[in-house]
Amino acid sequence: MALLDLKALNLALDELREERGVSRDSVISAIATALATAYRREYGKKSQIIRCTFNPQTGEMEFKQAKIVVDDSLVYDIEKEPERADDDHRSRFNPEQHIMIDDARRMKKDVQLDEEITFPLETREEFGRIAAQAAKQVILQKIREAERESMMAEYGEREGEIVTGHVQRFERGNLFIDLGRATAILPYDEQIPGERYRQGERIRALLFKVDENARGSFLKLSRSHPRFLTKLFETEVPELAQGTLEVKAVVREPGSRAKIAIFSKDSHIDPVGALVGQRGVRVAVVTSELGGEKIDVVEWSENPAEFVREALKPAEIQDVTISEDDGRATAQVAEDQQSLAIGRGGQNVRLAARLTGWKIDIRSMGGSSLADESGQTPIEAPTVAPEVAAVAAQEAEKLEE
Repeated sequence: MALLDLKALNLALDELREERGVSRDSVISAIATALATAYRREYGKKSQIIRCTFNPQTGEMEFKQAKIVVDDSLVYDIEKEPERADDDHRSRFNPEQHIMIDDARRMKKDVQLDEEITFPLETREEFGRIAAQAAKQVILQKIREAERESMMAEYGEREGEIVTGHVQRFERGNLFIDLGRATAILPYDEQIPGERYRQGERIRALLFKVDENARGSFLKLSRSHPRFLTKLFETEVPELAQGTLEVKAVVREPGSRAKIAIFSKDSHIDPVGALVGQRGVRVAVVTSELGGEKIDVVEWSENPAEFVREALKPAEIQDVTISEDDGRATAQVAEDQQSLAIGRGGQNVRLAARLTGWKIDIRSMGGSSLADESGQTPIEAPTVAPEVAAVAAQEAEKLEE
């Protein structure tokens, strides 16, 4: 029989154990199973149960056919019982798989039901090539399984964290990112609008989801998720990473503007100042990573009216009235703050509404309602002329630029 390359085989077994954490015994067992399958396919019958023992030191293989010990309570003979009751759950007797207990006891006196009796099979001289191929396939499969398990163990613990990689390729708007030991995907809808990347370019993103399915392991990234903004601040603000500060809510219109509500557990620490940093250096770093996305840092408050007031910054709000019945907040502003409170295209009031969870109306001190959280003129305020809303939008653009 042509022998396996035992030296190469044992080197592969040692490498799997040392570098990938796969035990020798598990690989040898898998090889033996593959050899038994190959033997049955080449020389046996489809219904046979073939067992193989394999010695990686000598390369010796021993094949046996196994039969399960049964009796009439477990199986039926179709020739003796052509008609059976519908509720008969016994298996059909198969001479390649079964042996009746009376026959088995002639070979082994103390044999029990469901026990296996084995019979030696002829060793085929020309089986060496098939065996070598089977062993190779098993080792390759074990390597893939080990890599998948290792990747899931490593990246599964990092789900929700920021990872760094390099752009590998583009495919239908999606980016494939090389993380070193694995490749992740940054889907088109998880990218920041307007950003463009070059092949090989370094990129940071949130490891949004780690999943495993029949096709393998799946790593999904995101740069547009609100948590990406939070994790970026954690890398820049020690007080946030240490838990002294707490992010209560984050909303984003990726690439354009974001609002983050922050709370301090220490009364001696200014939460907004800590996130903004001296001369705005901390928030500037995060803004730069997000491609110039403007970030409003606001202080969270248990008082709904105060929180709405903060959320509408940078506009100065004169007064806020809360209506819990319909979940609406009405913010009173001076005329020169109207456009800033509404924001370009209604963006400021829209993000504030999402941040606080309240529907927000912006009203001038004269009592007219200029815009709700959608940035549109409400139906209940017909006294506001269209040209007023247009001027407000233009002023918002000037103030925000």
